[in-house]
Amino acid sequence: MLKMFSTQLTGVFKKIAENEEFSFEDGARLLAQATAGDGYIYIFGAKEMRAVPAEAIDGAEPLRSAKELTAENLSEVTDADRVLLFTRTSNDNDTVQLAERLAERRIPFVAVSTVLDEGKLTELADVHIDLRLTRGLLPDETGGRFGIPASMAALFVYYGLKFTIDEILAEYEE
Repeated sequence: MLKMFSTQLTGVFKKIAENEEFSFEDGARLLAQATAGDGYIYIFGAKEMRAVPAEAIDGAEPLRSAKELTAENLSEVTDADRVLLFTRTSNDNDTVQLAERLAERRIPFVAVSTVLDEGKLTELADVHIDLRLTRGLLPDETGGRFGIPASMAALFVYYGLKFTIDEILAEYEE
């Protein structure tokens, strides 16, 4: 089972990398603006996606200028800052409400989620990256599917953005 899961997960990562290549570049450029200026990159993770701000702030290689976005510090975010939102699906109500508040205040942001038809998050975001996890990766005995590694896919996207941001900032600082 683990080998099958590993194979499927590799396929998810490959699909994200291939299909979202331009969104990675656009998103990293948008986020790097905060670090190159006087702003911060605020990171929000809904539910299991809280793994991403934890990695970005407390991980072995923290993202420069990163802060976790919470209800308590939302009012501190200015137009010099950028926001990175992670949620499992594009119709997550709490994240969509947060995105609406950011859009009203004209705070640029990147959103990462699996796109669903009824999801409004993709319309609100300046840049959206699709996790492409519409069903579980493994089949069960009744014909269903299980194993939705949303936070693993989100961390893959986070690292893709981080590496690209680091490259952009290195060129900027030369």
